[in-house]
Amino acid sequence: MPQPVSYRGMTLVVPDNDSEWNEYFALARQHKLMLRACQACGLMRYPPTHACPWCMELGWRWQEVGGKGTIHSYEIVAHAIQPGFKDATPYAIVLVELDEQRATPTPDEALRIIGNLVKPDFTFEDEKNVAIGKRVKVAFQDVADHFALPQFTLTDEPAAGRVWRL
Repeated sequence: MPQPVSYRGMTLVVPDNDSEWNEYFALARQHKLMLRACQACGLMRYPPTHACPWCMELGWRWQEVGGKGTIHSYEIVAHAIQPGFKDATPYAIVLVELDEQRATPTPDEALRIIGNLVKPDFTFEDEKNVAIGKRVKVAFQDVADHFALPQFTLTDEPAAGRVWRL
């Protein structure tokens, strides 16, 4: 059984038999954002499933991505279900469209990943700074010697397209 990790008062455990997430988080601990890429069509996917959602091929390889992207959508959490997040509310969870594979295979389906929007010190970003179209980059929060969480921080890059808030 893997060593449990504590994050904001919660115990995080990725079971030994969960190969997709074990490898993903092991690579994240090396501060690498690695996603599965299909060996047949070459498209990457998140979450790290076995079959390609576009061509159904089972062959895949890990491929590193730069971790920069644009906020495609977001949700503001106003009521924390987990007690460890209560002091952080309201906070943003973002859906980031990564630069790699942008608008591919279609403008409606692209390489998107979910994460918390945090400041460089890993405190949660202010709600007023969150907007669709803002640029972000991955930041790895080391929560244990063997475990890191990919989070996202705002960049100084110009926004992509129209910037708007929900």
